[in-house]
Amino acid sequence: MASSLPLYNPANCFISNSKQLKNFHHGWSRRPSFSFATDTQNLVKAIKGTTETPPYPIFQTPQVEESPSELEPADPDFYKIGYVRSMRAYGIEFKEGPDGFGVYASKDVEPLRRPRVIMEIPLELMLTISQKLPWMFFPDIIPVGHPIFDIINSTNPETDLDLRLACLLLYAFDLENNFWRLYGDFLPSAEECTSLLLATEEELLELQDPKLASTMREQRHRALKFWEKNWHSGVPLKIKRLANDPERFIWAVGTAQSRCINMQLRIGALVQDSNMLIPYADMLNHSFQPNCFFHWRFKDRMLEVMINAGQRIKKGDEMTVNYLSGQKNDMFMQRYGFSSSVNPWDVIQFSGNAHIHLDSFLSVFNISGLPEEYYHNTGRLSNSGDSFVDGAVIAAARTIPTWSDGDVPPIPSMERKAVKELQEECQQMLAEFPTTSEQDQKLLDSMPEPTRTLEAAIKYRLHRKLFMEKTIQALEIYQERILF
Repeated sequence: MASSLPLYNPANCFISNSKQLKNFHHGWSRRPSFSFATDTQNLVKAIKGTTETPPYPIFQTPQVEESPSELEPADPDFYKIGYVRSMRAYGIEFKEGPDGFGVYASKDVEPLRRPRVIMEIPLELMLTISQKLPWMFFPDIIPVGHPIFDIINSTNPETDLDLRLACLLLYAFDLENNFWRLYGDFLPSAEECTSLLLATEEELLELQDPKLASTMREQRHRALKFWEKNWHSGVPLKIKRLANDPERFIWAVGTAQSRCINMQLRIGALVQDSNMLIPYADMLNHSFQPNCFFHWRFKDRMLEVMINAGQRIKKGDEMTVNYLSGQKNDMFMQRYGFSSSVNPWDVIQFSGNAHIHLDSFLSVFNISGLPEEYYHNTGRLSNSGDSFVDGAVIAAARTIPTWSDGDVPPIPSMERKAVKELQEECQQMLAEFPTTSEQDQKLLDSMPEPTRTLEAAIKYRLHRKLFMEKTIQALEIYQERILF
């Protein structure tokens, strides 16, 4: 069932100390609205600073599709509604483009030994609910006896985090003088969302991934059944008006899910694991090599958005966080409705018996680090100018079947035979797709105004094919440069 899908903590989760985000490389993407379910095993891990490993020049931010002229400053009211409630921003500006909001540096920032605060958001602006029973809300906006609490209380504590947050969000929109009545004007509409919860059946088929399409059908059906159960004709008007139609509720589920951050709050002596919707902080876009992280300042119940220690920022640079660390593109699609062609955590499911020598392959591409923390080693000279190496090659190093047995040297003829077999398997997988990557790209280029969900679906299948093609190319280069 879709409700059993794990809800991964985004890497832009809050942390209760000043440790920083792990340095994984950058694949730029806008924040849309998307889906998930819960996993009680998710905990926020200690995170390393971005200066601990060399940067990946191969992971440079892809060219943003819009030109600078297409980025417009945010409406002044966007700042005003938060500033009058003690939200503060320092050295940044919000801009809006064809793909939504983003946060950009308004001045140069020199590297410092300590993280630098760029945003402060008070708890009073957030929507939070405890992860476990008894349900607790900070701030507690639900009055005693209100039927929305009964609806929230009917959810499964283990799997229905997204449904609870959606109910809380819809209630906040309806609550007089609540901040979210104003902030909701700046959230993406149903037409602007890339959430596959809002995709048509035809658009799901465009994914060319039956498993992902089936998952999203189940997710949508789950949300629809919940709406039918709790928004029937006999409910009070104060509930009915929150979501008059199922699409409104499904939009709220997608919005809540994509913007949820799981965090351990400390308020006075109370420590509470909470699911939170954080205004302004939710406008930061994704990167596999983020330059910012979140920190909870418990003494005055404030969220801080901070620049990593040692990070150099230039005016106009986008401020980013890592939504999900160590997750494949299909999970990004489920959760946020986008994929990345340079996701260093993507995988290919090989089924044959061919293996190549891990240490030799890594040496060819100057890839260093522990198996879970590969990165391009820019400290070496050989092949250091190779622009081919990018996130897909880092991912290939993790996903290609390999062997490594101490001092036993690989045999060149056996290595080349294994390479050929792996390439043939990749070619076979590519041939099973109904379209090629070139056809996908032409289709994207030829569509004047595709829906956001259709565009996301075609990009997802394109990125899958580009990853396989990049793996074939990496194996070809490995054959040519094999180091013995």
